[in-house]
Amino acid sequence: MSLHPSSLPKADTFPVKPHYEILDGLRGVAALMVLVFHVFDACQSNILPHGYLAVDFFFVLSGFVIGYAYDDRWQQGLTIGGFLRRRLIRLHPMVVAGAVVGCMCFLAAGGQRWDGEAVATGWALLAFLGMILMIPALPGCPTEVRGFGEFFPLNGPFWSLFYEYIGNVLYALLLRRLTSRWLSVVALVSGCCVVSTAMTQGYLGVGWSAADGGWWQGLMRMLFPYSMGMLMARHFRPLQVRHAFWWCSAIVLAVGLMPVAGGEGFPWLNGLSDALVVIVLFPALVWLAASDKHTSQRVSTVSRRLGDLSYPLYTVHYPFMSLLFFRLGFDGNLMPIQTVFDHWAVALLPVIFTPILAWLLMKYYDKPVRRWLLQKTNK
Repeated sequence: MSLHPSSLPKADTFPVKPHYEILDGLRGVAALMVLVFHVFDACQSNILPHGYLAVDFFFVLSGFVIGYAYDDRWQQGLTIGGFLRRRLIRLHPMVVAGAVVGCMCFLAAGGQRWDGEAVATGWALLAFLGMILMIPALPGCPTEVRGFGEFFPLNGPFWSLFYEYIGNVLYALLLRRLTSRWLSVVALVSGCCVVSTAMTQGYLGVGWSAADGGWWQGLMRMLFPYSMGMLMARHFRPLQVRHAFWWCSAIVLAVGLMPVAGGEGFPWLNGLSDALVVIVLFPALVWLAASDKHTSQRVSTVSRRLGDLSYPLYTVHYPFMSLLFFRLGFDGNLMPIQTVFDHWAVALLPVIFTPILAWLLMKYYDKPVRRWLLQKTNK
């Protein structure tokens, strides 16, 4: 989710680098995968059982793009304040939009916890304020209005944006200063933590709550792919690759479709497969996709469109899943997947509506607001 160099203000311009459009396109593919995964989030099974791994793919992409775009700019006059201001301008307008959508959908769904208990409007508004300020809720506190222990109950996927912010701060204060050897140590240690967490939990869909060590698990889940992406950016040497967008997209989708391994007797097998995808496969896909310099005009256009859509879609889609679950009678207990298929017309509405809303917000809100903020901050 990086700011394209060409959109930077003239008063604070650095040499423009080639833009990796295919990476933007893959980010869009992963965002669409998250959307479909969350349609079945309240079901006993999911048609994309490993769709949650798209978040780890986002983190690898972010680390690679941040390292590529900014590593050499610190010697050209970039300051910590300037970097953090850019990231805030890039990320936070849609954070505010996602908070508004989350609060509206929560109230439209009856303003209640998943078990049906009513929630005072004041607590919902405080949860809304916490989202805007990126202050996570703790399990059991009144602002944890859904009752599932989520960091951001009005818009669950915000947990990953919270760690994206932490990753940006760590990069500005520490990670960029490390030699490649020490950055490799960070990647190795955090990677071992990822493997341990995945095999202990039986999967890697952690970090969205502070319960049961969620703070630490989420931090490691972000830190490994983030630092690995930065390492790749430092030592990137393109390979001879063609048509990378299509087959990398197919592999990302195949990861989401992977069946759960091990069953109840050996859940660690599923955790191991999750860890291998994050540690080996996703970095390899980013490296290969960035290597393709022979993209057609059609691929470039598709990638730009998907890249533009990816972040707005990610920030606004989940509250509409809450409305869907409310309509399907979700009470905190997982539903049979057949319930969604039996009400396919209702389930299809958020799949169609949220990309349209994301596009409208991108075009008429996010880009204009960021452009205005960039102009204001450089006067």
